[in-house]
Amino acid sequence: MKQRMIWVVMLGLALASTSAAQTKISGTLSSPSTKPDAEYSIDVGDVAGHTLGLVKYTFTYTHTMQIEGVAMKGGYLVATGDGRGTRFHGNGYEVINMANGDKIYLRYSATDKVGKPDTTVGTWSFTGGTGKYKGIAGKGTFEQKDLAASGNTVVEMEGEYTLPAKK
Repeated sequence: MKQRMIWVVMLGLALASTSAAQTKISGTLSSPSTKPDAEYSIDVGDVAGHTLGLVKYTFTYTHTMQIEGVAMKGGYLVATGDGRGTRFHGNGYEVINMANGDKIYLRYSATDKVGKPDTTVGTWSFTGGTGKYKGIAGKGTFEQKDLAASGNTVVEMEGEYTLPAKK
């Protein structure tokens, strides 16, 4: 099974200022490619090479972004995948650790980009957060490239988010 369970995604979301209005974000995240913390794969048995999998990755950003002025440090993801030969589809959840100790939670869905080896595209959405990010909502898209020569995974992302109005 393809072992590109999009960590990215996560998407290392970006820039911004506080408000209850939607804030657009875009940017690039980079992290060294790592081996999974845990990985399980089961052969489906209907066609050669068709597997279902479950994986957990821990990651640290080497090129990071900020949300509301706070840098993303890294985190972990837990994802499922459905691989059929060279085709892949995955869904997962990420916990992103922020430099101030808060966390941001998101979910994503991803597929391999046809005709682009080692490239995965997908959508993401926030599911919550702690501290400064409690109540964060938003969504967007991403493209992840696994760069074998550098040993890095690079994620280009864009979207928008909102935070509840400050009291």
